[in-house]
Amino acid sequence: ALKGPREEVVYLPCIYRNTGIEKPDYLATVDVDPKSPHYSQVIHRLPMLNLKDELHHSGWNACSSCFGDATKRRNRLILPSLISSRIYVVDVGTDLRAPRIHKVVEPVELFRKGNAANPHTSHCLGSGDILISCLGDPSGNGKGSFILLDGETFEVKGNWEKGEKVPSLGYDFWYQPRHNVLMSTEWGAPKVLADGFNPADVERGHYGRHINVWDWSTHTHIQAIDLGKGSIPLEIRFLHNPDAAEGFVGCALSSAVHRFYKTERGDWAAEKVIEVPSKKVQGWLLPDMPGLITDILISLDDRFLYFSNWLHGDIRQYDISNTRRPRLVGQVFLGGSITKGGPVTVVEDQELQSQPEPFVIKGKKMPGGPQMIQLSLDGKRLYVTNSLYSGWDKQFYPDLVKEGSVMLQIDVDTEKGGLKVNKNFLVDFGKEPDGPALAHEMRYPGGDSTSDIWI
Repeated sequence: ALKGPREEVVYLPCIYRNTGIEKPDYLATVDVDPKSPHYSQVIHRLPMLNLKDELHHSGWNACSSCFGDATKRRNRLILPSLISSRIYVVDVGTDLRAPRIHKVVEPVELFRKGNAANPHTSHCLGSGDILISCLGDPSGNGKGSFILLDGETFEVKGNWEKGEKVPSLGYDFWYQPRHNVLMSTEWGAPKVLADGFNPADVERGHYGRHINVWDWSTHTHIQAIDLGKGSIPLEIRFLHNPDAAEGFVGCALSSAVHRFYKTERGDWAAEKVIEVPSKKVQGWLLPDMPGLITDILISLDDRFLYFSNWLHGDIRQYDISNTRRPRLVGQVFLGGSITKGGPVTVVEDQELQSQPEPFVIKGKKMPGGPQMIQLSLDGKRLYVTNSLYSGWDKQFYPDLVKEGSVMLQIDVDTEKGGLKVNKNFLVDFGKEPDGPALAHEMRYPGGDSTSDIWI
């Protein structure tokens, strides 16, 4: 995979929910080939069939887990809708530069066959099925269950999980058959987070704090690793090496990265290995501003860990040659809530001597802060978008909703570490034909560092 071809196009969902624009969300195809006359431009837009879906994350119908099965092709992109609970299946195999809708799985199918709603992460399985984690039940309560889709017909087959124990919250997941394990995380109850963030809901227990451990072969919940009240563990990544019994999870509100690992006893544990200190501020929602780690990923060679601090405004690169002692080797600021000249004054900062300058590229001042990240297969290019989720964008970065989000590209030093913005690359979703849009997670047609699981 490391020696795979360079990415030429990127797919990313663009959201109109909460923007005031009454148009369906759409899948944008962006040209990222520097030799192309359309470099860093949207070359195709595929509108969905309904309003206010809130497209969010995506996955594939087939990936490395299907290795050895010559009948499988990575030709369908799975697009779950976080709010409507609809799942779009997009044909990217017929024309990868102009995707088309193949099938729509209506919400009632998830409700009826799995008592599940608010689908989030989708991963293909070696069995040919597609596994999708969910945040809640049809009433908007938290429920960490999973839906299975048939990989050929895309019919809902029912729940993946078995047994009585189902976590009260769900979000992301990763599995590793060599260790007979699936790990899932917890965001919050859908009806609580749908329209914004209220810190009091953390105290009420409506937001997550656990890594949930599942037995891969029996599909049963066997352990919950408590990362602390108010941690909100989001993206979880095993190391790519299928023999490795460890990985990392990023916690949004505690702004910590925990390493999880298999113990000598055979169960699982976690230890905090990175912590971003909060900044004492004036002119903001709270007196202490967390970094808010919202996305993390690991390079395909398992050498570097990257994450974004959506509120502080920086992306960080850590050398994880020693997984227990990550070492900061690269950092770049791309907007955020603490830039100079903004409404927030930092009164105490354990890391910076002064507030960072606003980030401007091609004359555009970037609204919001860096959020979703995706790395090239060779590890040399990191792509970034800055919309988290429309309900929270509206609350924390109203200018982002008015102006639309951006997509950037950062050049990575893979020898010593280091991050540098490519000043020639900017996709400005504020200039979209139907008005400013909120662009989210990125995927390459050939697979990327967050979609493939090697078994």
